[in-house]
Amino acid sequence: MNKPLADRVRPKTLDEVFGQQHILGKDKLLRRAVESGRFGNMIFYGPSGTGKTTVAGIIADMSDKRFYKLNATNAGVSDIKSIIGDIGGFSARNGVLLYLDEIQNFNKKQQQSLLEFIETGDITLIASTTENPYFYVYNAILSRSTVFEFKPLSTEDILKAVYRALEIVKSDFPGYTLKISRDAARHIAAMANGDARRALNAVELCVYTADADENKAITIDLDTAQQASQKKAFTYDKLGDNHYDILSAFQKSIRGSDPDAAIHYLARLIAVEDLQSVCRRLMVTACEDIGMAYPMAVTIVKSCVDCAMQLGFPEARIPLAEAVILLATAPKSNSAICAIDAALEDIKNGLTGEIPAHLRDSHYKGAAKMGRGKEYKYPHDYPDNYVAQQYLPDALKGKKYYVAQQNKFEESIKEYWRKILTK
Repeated sequence: MNKPLADRVRPKTLDEVFGQQHILGKDKLLRRAVESGRFGNMIFYGPSGTGKTTVAGIIADMSDKRFYKLNATNAGVSDIKSIIGDIGGFSARNGVLLYLDEIQNFNKKQQQSLLEFIETGDITLIASTTENPYFYVYNAILSRSTVFEFKPLSTEDILKAVYRALEIVKSDFPGYTLKISRDAARHIAAMANGDARRALNAVELCVYTADADENKAITIDLDTAQQASQKKAFTYDKLGDNHYDILSAFQKSIRGSDPDAAIHYLARLIAVEDLQSVCRRLMVTACEDIGMAYPMAVTIVKSCVDCAMQLGFPEARIPLAEAVILLATAPKSNSAICAIDAALEDIKNGLTGEIPAHLRDSHYKGAAKMGRGKEYKYPHDYPDNYVAQQYLPDALKGKKYYVAQQNKFEESIKEYWRKILTK
């Protein structure tokens, strides 16, 4: 009874694992590899409570290798050396299977200490991480491993875990009946936000704090479930992968002109009070994605951002929502970013050339003798304040960086210049 409920409910076979059918379903790669007994190094990547440790344990039980488990949070090179010392011994005659939890907490040197033994096959590594392995795992280990992504569990998957937990915990209450209402079970599953462990902790709290009625019946109702899980779990790390995923979805929703999705991702960022990231991304979006289609957008958004910064939360949510809706529903153009990026690419590749002599600085003695500014035509001396002359270097003569796109503002620019240039 002292053992956590999450451990007691932990599946013992692949068929009992909740969710992850994209890698563990029939004929899926991970299942086939495990059942064949011929699997290599693997990295399990995904949020907490999605079954990474459980699946690693099941694989260990199915393997004939000596199993070791380390948590990179508190393990070090000395622990690895201890495991290495067992290689070739009687207990590890079939090799070693090492499960390294939270591998992102190992530095490069610690990860490198495993490399030689991974290459020889003396150690088969299963590493798990909640962070993007392509950012945190040493490339040499990454290239020798297969990455499997564990996804957040659905509400239905977690519901199965909740009901299974209740069946297991009944043995702790002989002579009593134990029930949970459908609404309570669904509330716990939904509030877990894809984390089975969080849901099982809530069930455990409900069960062991509930009072039995005169008929020795323990019932977990919706009110009890709400008290045990008052706030929905929300995974967010300002320095982690999830942070950038939300910001990416936020900007892409605005770019895609979906105000509802954009407001949803804004709400996620507001929920964790990440004001700085929101404001920066709004300013970038106004310039990058709306741009010349509605040049005033950046001015309006800047006002909303300034207002939000001065107000702080919770009131900051209002001007931020205004800015998001404005940008999401505004016409779109990326002509400005395309123009500057194309010009920068030319400079990067050495396509520059000399500045034409008539454009060079002529405000110094002797400039005229060097031909500086001599043939420059002052546009304001001509009709419509325009006169044709070469501005780009000879090496780039005729190059087009800015290409007007099809929106009301840029169409008006094109029409204006069509009239000027055909006079």
